[in-house]
Amino acid sequence: MKHRGYYGPFGGAFLPEILVATFDELDERFRLAKEDKRFWEEYETLMATYSCRPTPLTYAENLTRHFGGAKIYIKREDLNHTGAHKANNVMGQGLLVKKMGKKRVIAETGAGQHGVATATMAAKFGFDCTIYMGEVDVLRQRPNVFWMEQLGATVVPVTDGTRILKDAINEAFRDWVTNMDTTHYVLGTACGPHPFPEMVSWFQSIIGKEARIQIMKAEGRLPSRVFACVGGGSNAMGLFQGFMDDPVELVGVEAGGEGIASGRHASRLCSEDASPGIAQGYKTYFLQNSDGQMKETHSISAGLDYVGVSPILANMRDEKKARFEYATDTEVVDALKLTMRLEGIIPALESSHAFAGAFKEVANMSTDDIIIINQSGRGDKDIFTVADAIGDPKWKEFICSKAGEYQNE
Repeated sequence: MKHRGYYGPFGGAFLPEILVATFDELDERFRLAKEDKRFWEEYETLMATYSCRPTPLTYAENLTRHFGGAKIYIKREDLNHTGAHKANNVMGQGLLVKKMGKKRVIAETGAGQHGVATATMAAKFGFDCTIYMGEVDVLRQRPNVFWMEQLGATVVPVTDGTRILKDAINEAFRDWVTNMDTTHYVLGTACGPHPFPEMVSWFQSIIGKEARIQIMKAEGRLPSRVFACVGGGSNAMGLFQGFMDDPVELVGVEAGGEGIASGRHASRLCSEDASPGIAQGYKTYFLQNSDGQMKETHSISAGLDYVGVSPILANMRDEKKARFEYATDTEVVDALKLTMRLEGIIPALESSHAFAGAFKEVANMSTDDIIIINQSGRGDKDIFTVADAIGDPKWKEFICSKAGEYQNE
């Protein structure tokens, strides 16, 4: 391949021979699209007319008053079509699939938002669609599974391994090897073999481009810091790219789970439990043991418990171009509850990591400072998990009554 996609020592394309021609074709199509001004114009028009872009930049007046520090703005990707930033990447890849003449798409999903977005894109463009989802995630994200199925997608629960996102990715690659002539794999985050990290980041850059224009219009100046949650890294890359060349601190917040010391987390860039390795076609930091075996991960959010991370973010971390922190499950739920009560906004559990990270810092910042938090998705999908986390007695009573009804049937 002409463009190997390395970011410092990370990235690359470690592929079985059978997939090389498919990736060469994808890379060539992506290069042509990226160099064609008309393609981006077509993409922006599609997102404006179909996906509600630009999404708003909301001033969080009540949260700002509560903390008494920097002014807080929220980039509202929850208002994007399908309820998350995922549609940005998916619709862009859908345009490429049309140009490649393929009729079937497959995807992996953790929290389900990427699966819903892919199923939506497939319905719009007339593609057959199969979504791979870890069995654990199928159970905790049932609302999104329902919508994927109603949109016409076949949802395949993956029972191998730890039955979460990394296992869904493995299964999707197995499918692609078998069906590459007719099928495109719509990888959902800025990971995997080249050109996926670059391509996904390029489509997601629409977030940061909009946010920069919006904050300059609202305040006439740039923010001091911007915050985004980090699983694979697509929403973080989307926001960060709007401010890469500016004196703005870029802060990514990983899933701290039950705490770094507990070992039950998904922090690749903030913990000593991760090390550089090669898996799933690329090199990055993976949560792995000394033998290179992947460790189990944990997060209250289904979308952040991936074992690896974008090679672009891995390099940015090592070169100190971005700072990475973590938030625990408890901190995340507390941040979600506070945001709901004070702003009437319900962020996804993934996005709530960015809120939690920002809330730890904002009170100690000057009132002259501005921050932007990327709300990568909406939280209605997390109703089961959040209700269980806060121990809502009415919810438990409802679940028990429904379980009794099903048993009687």
